[in-house]
Amino acid sequence: MLYHIFFPLRDLWFGFNIFRYITFRAAGGALTAFLIAVVFGRPLIAKLREMKVGEKIRNGKHYEDLYRHHRAKEGTPTMGGLIILLAVMISTVLWARLETPQVLVIVLSSLWLGAIGFVDDWIKLKGVGRRGLPGRVKLAGQLTLGLALGLFLIHHPETSGYAGHLWVPFYKHAVLENIGLLSIPLVILVLVGSTNAVNLTDGLDGLAAGCLAIAALAFAGLAYLIGHIEFAGYLQVLYIPGAAELTIFCAALGGAGFGFLWFNAYPAEVFMGDTGALACGGAIGTAAVLLKKELFLLLIGGVFVIEAVSVILQVASFRLRGKRIFRMAPLHHHFQMLNIPETKITVRFWICAVISALIGLGALKMR
Repeated sequence: MLYHIFFPLRDLWFGFNIFRYITFRAAGGALTAFLIAVVFGRPLIAKLREMKVGEKIRNGKHYEDLYRHHRAKEGTPTMGGLIILLAVMISTVLWARLETPQVLVIVLSSLWLGAIGFVDDWIKLKGVGRRGLPGRVKLAGQLTLGLALGLFLIHHPETSGYAGHLWVPFYKHAVLENIGLLSIPLVILVLVGSTNAVNLTDGLDGLAAGCLAIAALAFAGLAYLIGHIEFAGYLQVLYIPGAAELTIFCAALGGAGFGFLWFNAYPAEVFMGDTGALACGGAIGTAAVLLKKELFLLLIGGVFVIEAVSVILQVASFRLRGKRIFRMAPLHHHFQMLNIPETKITVRFWICAVISALIGLGALKMR
């Protein structure tokens, strides 16, 4: 919006020319999202508390130790992902060029998954259903979005030329080319995987929000490089017209993540809930798909990957051997069961997230 308002006025005053620069608008988007989250977070939290949408901590035979660590959090408002969504959407509308197909796609993806998460949270919190939406319903919503996104990439004129390509970190050229409809299962896998991985990571105060913000800023850097014809040429990566506008969305997501962390840091005043976890995880996955850096997500989102893998290994081991690998999964709960302070676990995971993001960005050059 601001681009369309001020950039045409550059002939009246040369200063308006600054709105043409992605870096300026990305910085503006990140700062705007952060301020919106901080300023409007408090009244939104108060409203959630008034609506009595407080977190219910699991308790029972298999959750006694977990309940002991988390019982003080009972009643903390959840569905705080609304804060992130509000900040990201307003900031994107203000600073990005909404006519860019990639921006529209990632906005719609985030809103779609955010809506699924909202319904899931609402059902659980209002007592309509203790477990929320059935898993198959949530999965169906994710699969539908993945299918739509895959078809978009294949059939849209601006993306059809490279939709079937697959790039692997540390390799210069695409490993697979023109795989056509076979690229759709990959898109679905990335979207479903990233969405649920972030959801699994959302188990300690500030853990998912901090890792999300770090990954989002890393993808903002990727989008800028891939959407800049000179940098893309220097790095010998695929140049994607319009991808640079994703820099603004990803920067806004990073800013909103840090803004949410203002309230979500230990001891948390609000939780993200499925509303935020599904929307943010889907946004990261969608960014990876639109930038054709699906496998780079394994590096940049390394913490999310490890958390998801720990659950898979735990379930597989118990079903096949009748034994557990970890004291509890996801992995952050394993460390909790070792009586490591929650804040120390969170900060260490943030450090790992920074290292993962740097490795992911470095993979563009180290080939």
